[in-house]
Amino acid sequence: MISTSNISLRYGKRVLFEEVNIKFTPGNCYGIIGANGAGKSTILKLIIREELPSLGKVFVDEWDIANLSDQLIPHLRRKVGTVFQDFKLLPQRTVYENVAFPLEIVGLGDAEIDSNVREVLELINLAGKADHFPQQLSGGEAQKVAIARAMILRPEILLADEPTGNLDPQSAWEIMQLLAKLNDLGTTVIMATHNMDISSSLPHRKIHLMEGRLVKDTKDKKGKKEEN
Repeated sequence: MISTSNISLRYGKRVLFEEVNIKFTPGNCYGIIGANGAGKSTILKLIIREELPSLGKVFVDEWDIANLSDQLIPHLRRKVGTVFQDFKLLPQRTVYENVAFPLEIVGLGDAEIDSNVREVLELINLAGKADHFPQQLSGGEAQKVAIARAMILRPEILLADEPTGNLDPQSAWEIMQLLAKLNDLGTTVIMATHNMDISSSLPHRKIHLMEGRLVKDTKDKKGKKEEN
């Protein structure tokens, strides 16, 4: 469960949010929708504690994000995987090495790393490009690798910030299908996008932001009302 309780965020006189309340329940797929500057990406940054609210609270499960100790921040970021519009792949590492990198950081052995990486590369249909470097991939393939790297630690939640923003329509469709597959496997997916056409391609709850305010909140994909 992720929730925001009356969050406001201000930089000097500039107000990014004003008393926003959102509840994300496990296992659903969410689209945070709005124009550039509406606050979509900032919501994701609040969830992983890259930003802190000026007022109000953000909770991830039992954790109050603002009061989370430094020791627990790495645990939060294993629970919550993140995918960005610009991929953020390591250019001097192969596809295999990029996906393996988080497992190396947490100290897994070579055999376990190999098993996990090959399994996730099969999931994204890129097992045949394990030895390729990022510059040898198409934009859609690079984004799939970024998703694989975010998922390799098996997080409960995947945040996707404009994951199709730099892609052609076919590649964007493939990324949305991959996110749908991950959601079907039990991952809670929260995607920020300004593209209404893309957001309509998945059955999910849509949260509309405008100038830092929540202006519309639909039902979840199963048709059940979620109270905020």
